[in-house]
Amino acid sequence: MERIRRVVVALAALVVVAPPAHAELTVQILRGMAEAVPVAIVPFGWEGSEPAPWDVAATVQADLERSGRFRALPRADLLELPHEAGQVDAAAWRLLQVDYVVVGRLLRVDSARYELRYELVHTVTGERILGLALPADRAALKLASHRISDAVYERILGVRGAFATRIAYVAVDGPAAARSFRLIVADADGANERVVFSSPEPVMSPAWSPDGRALAYVSFHGGTPAIYVQTLRTGEQIRVSARSGINGAPAWSPDGSQLALTLSRRDGNVDIWLLTLATQELRRLTDDPAIDTEPAWSPNAQALYFTSDRAGGPQVYRLGIGAGERPRRVTFEGRYNARPRVSPDGRELAVVTIDRDAFRIAVVDLQRGTQRVLSNGRLDESPSYAPNGASLIYATRDGGRGVLATVSTDGRVQQRLAASAGAVREPAWSPYLP
Repeated sequence: MERIRRVVVALAALVVVAPPAHAELTVQILRGMAEAVPVAIVPFGWEGSEPAPWDVAATVQADLERSGRFRALPRADLLELPHEAGQVDAAAWRLLQVDYVVVGRLLRVDSARYELRYELVHTVTGERILGLALPADRAALKLASHRISDAVYERILGVRGAFATRIAYVAVDGPAAARSFRLIVADADGANERVVFSSPEPVMSPAWSPDGRALAYVSFHGGTPAIYVQTLRTGEQIRVSARSGINGAPAWSPDGSQLALTLSRRDGNVDIWLLTLATQELRRLTDDPAIDTEPAWSPNAQALYFTSDRAGGPQVYRLGIGAGERPRRVTFEGRYNARPRVSPDGRELAVVTIDRDAFRIAVVDLQRGTQRVLSNGRLDESPSYAPNGASLIYATRDGGRGVLATVSTDGRVQQRLAASAGAVREPAWSPYLP
């Protein structure tokens, strides 16, 4: 059993040593776009006698600035404070070289409910190009603010925003003799973290269900490596695979009915299997003396990408899930390409590659076969796409400590989500949430 434990942990490269601490993430923008879009986010109107329950404009401004694609006018430099599109003096804002102005009001509906009304004005034409109202209770005001950011981002850039999504990751605290593993879910900006599972035994490989309501992950807390599915709203945890040997690297099918797994089974060979959750039916997909691991589904559910050393070193292969399909190698640049993750549109593959003797994140164009390195760390791993495909989150090292980072898929925007202490790793970006 100890040998199995070592193999699973080595496959995931997860065990780290870190001081005991509570890890809260803080976003640091390392590089943005030189031609970032200039915007102004005006504080929302509020007519209550008490302070507003939430600063909607501050959240929207932080989201847009954090994307690296917008440059917001400082609040102290705002020349007027309109709350409706008809009050915006487009010519005056153009003098400040502002292209877009966001205005709005936060209204109280009753003691528990609010309405966020917002509008987006294009100062070049003076036109109102977006205007909606969002209902929210007090606890959901921040989420509603993120949804405004998503709408503004999409209207200006033509790409759906991902500010109202979440991330999952593993935090590791404590010395080797008293280590603690925590599976955490947080907002995409690192705020509102919530521990959904903790254990003194390794926790690894979190994977979001397609509807964003559950996580699959690997844990040793029962004494052996097993795969669990946990419903986030209720905390209900179900063990779905605890076969003899290795149980690892769960990946949900796009319809949520199956998990692709790494299992070793009775022959000890590490291969890719399909598990139908409703029936517990298993189907073996690969059967090779090499190690086949880290499956990832194509968006159309017709194929899996996985890591295999069948050619002498880790490379990524594609396997159609129909009967009689054979694996086809898809990565050829460099001696190491592993941990594949497929972009939401199915056109690219994010991988961990070796670049100038360092482990870095790269994307592979699946049509052309070309590969671009995006990150610049020494030990970058575990890439995961945002649901809009515009960015990747991954694990890296900073001063010997595990942290998370993001990079846009064009490589032009880089951020670091630094923990106040401890080590964080194995990030997974959620799908769009209901």
